[in-house]
Formats: sequence, C-alpha cells, structure tokens
Amino acid sequence: MKPSVFAIALFLVFSSNAFAQRDPSVTIDGEVTKSLKLSVADLKKFPPTEVKTKDRDGKEHVYKGTLLSVVLDSAGVTLGKDLRGENLVKYVRVKAADGYKVVYSLAEIDPGFTSNTILLATQVDGKPLPKGEGPFRIIAPLENRPTRWAREVTSITVIAPKD
Repeated sequence: MKPSVFAIALFLVFSSNAFAQRDPSVTIDGEVTKSLKLSVADLKKFPPTEVKTKDRDGKEHVYKGTLLSVVLDSAGVTLGKDLRGENLVKYVRVKAADGYKVVYSLAEIDPGFTSNTILLATQVDGKPLPKGEGPFRIIAPLENRPTRWAREVTSITVIAPKD
C-alpha cells in the first residue's frame, strides 16, 4: 500500500469517528448548584410548554420545549421566593453555536416576577427545529423584536457580576 493511500485511509477512519453525529446537548453552568448537560431526550422529561408566536417575518408558529425557568430550577439556580437582594443582579448568558450571545436577568425569566414566557424550544410546528435553528432555541414571544431569540443554543450560563 502506498503511503498516500494509507494516509487517506487513516484520515477517513479517524474523520468518520470525529464527525460522527453525536447527541447534541446544551450545558447549564455558572452560578448553579448542579451543572447540567441536557440532550433533546433529557428535555422531554421536563413538563412541556407550547407558545404560539410570530417570527421576524410575521409568520405564526407554535414552538414547543421547556420553560427556561424550569431548566434553571433543576440546576439549582436561585429563583422564586429566594430571588431577592444580591440574587437580583445575576443574569443568564445564552450562547449560540456561531458565537452569538444574549442575556436575560433572572427576574425576566422567573414566572414570579413576569408573565413573559422564555422557552428553551426543541420543536417548531410539531417538528424538530431545523438545521440552522436547533436543536435548541430560545424563544421569548412577548418581546417586540426577536433579537434575543438565540438559535442553535449550546450553553446557558448563570453569572453573578463582580463589582
């Protein structure tokens, strides 16, 4: 076997393993009591929520997933009656695969503070989110502009600012 053919064969073996489809996941970390790495299957174990909203083009869709507050609560984030005082300055940074980042204060996410529903969506119109949007997407249907609707979410980090 010629070295070039051997090198190509070796490359194909290793690259097929490296590029094999892994179960995509989103990490929840930072100021949490328990860091999480959740797959789409893991999120199906949480109570489902659906929201009907319009996208930036005005088309109506139904997104399905889990409330971000429920996911954060499962990671031990301070919410509910304990969200007061110094915990009110904490915020959540959502990061997408392309490096896009958005932030929400914990009070914007906590249902005890707001009627805004922030969803970690995995489906749109009854189907998995398409490539380029999913497998995880943040949807905030009550916002006038969907600029904080992050696509292809890879991590959600709770941050306590340092003064």
